[in-house]
Amino acid sequence: MCAWAQSQPDGNVRRGHGRGAAKEMASGAGDLGLGAAKGAGNLAKGAGRGVVDLATLHPINAAASLGRGAGAAAKDAGVGALKGTAKIGLGVGKAFKKLF
Repeated sequence: MCAWAQSQPDGNVRRGHGRGAAKEMASGAGDLGLGAAKGAGNLAKGAGRGVVDLATLHPINAAASLGRGAGAAAKDAGVGALKGTAKIGLGVGKAFKKLF
């Protein structure tokens, strides 16, 4: 065998294409929905804890629970919106790339 011969690639290496534009946008829409759902869950959990604390005459803990639930809800909704928007933008970019 010649010393300058090209090396053979491994047969196990599989190079596939990334996700298509439609799948990318659908994934982004899913992330938007997931973030909103997690946010609503955290908001409900915080409100529930706040009501229990208020009923057991712990108004400071009630306010803290409500605030914590609202903060977690805002975080989850924000993260979902950011990730979803980014994936949708990536999908739109892929679609334009394919057209032109």
